[in-house]
Amino acid sequence: MNEFMEFFNSSEPSTVSTSVKLLLLLTVLSLAPSILILMTCFTRIIIVLGFVRTSLATQQMPPTQVLIGLALFLTFFIMAPTFQEVNEQALTPLFNEEINLEQAYEKAAGPFKEFMSNHTRQKDLELFLSYAKMDQPKSIDDIPLTALVPAFAISEIKTAFQIGFMIFIPFLVIDMIVASVLMSMGMMMLPPVMISLPFKILLFVLVDGWYLVVKSLLQSF
Repeated sequence: MNEFMEFFNSSEPSTVSTSVKLLLLLTVLSLAPSILILMTCFTRIIIVLGFVRTSLATQQMPPTQVLIGLALFLTFFIMAPTFQEVNEQALTPLFNEEINLEQAYEKAAGPFKEFMSNHTRQKDLELFLSYAKMDQPKSIDDIPLTALVPAFAISEIKTAFQIGFMIFIPFLVIDMIVASVLMSMGMMMLPPVMISLPFKILLFVLVDGWYLVVKSLLQSF
């Protein structure tokens, strides 16, 4: 493997054949799900949308496919500047045979590192750096992806849970009110969730809930 990488690193850009570019593209596509989930804003968005559905107690409405599709397009919308920067700095020069594979990797990692570092808590990053006994990085470029990606992931999960907690509060209040009313009326056998569901949906529609949730997600980035 080392000889393989040394061969490409020592090669001129003109020696990178179309077959190698195709192999590189297939490799990136095979890793695309992991890259999309752990190195972009997809994790935060899909968790928050899942919390919205759970707090409404609407079971499978909206369907999971709809939530994933919405999260996917929101991710593309938010990450568009980063993707464009990667394309201009790494992919286009590589395909034009202006840089080699190692240079393309370094240039592509830069925009992702900048995005992830802006949304990663210092404590989370220090956890992985200290565990690997790495020196304190002097700049973003010095942070290895092996430490930055998991630190970014747990930071995103924590942020998503904080947003989800705020979403749960008004619907929890409705459930408590409905449960108290039913208990005071002696209707112990009637499930409170069945009665509170229309009120929660009504409240969510009146305040234009999906607009507020998406707006909050966009502003969080």
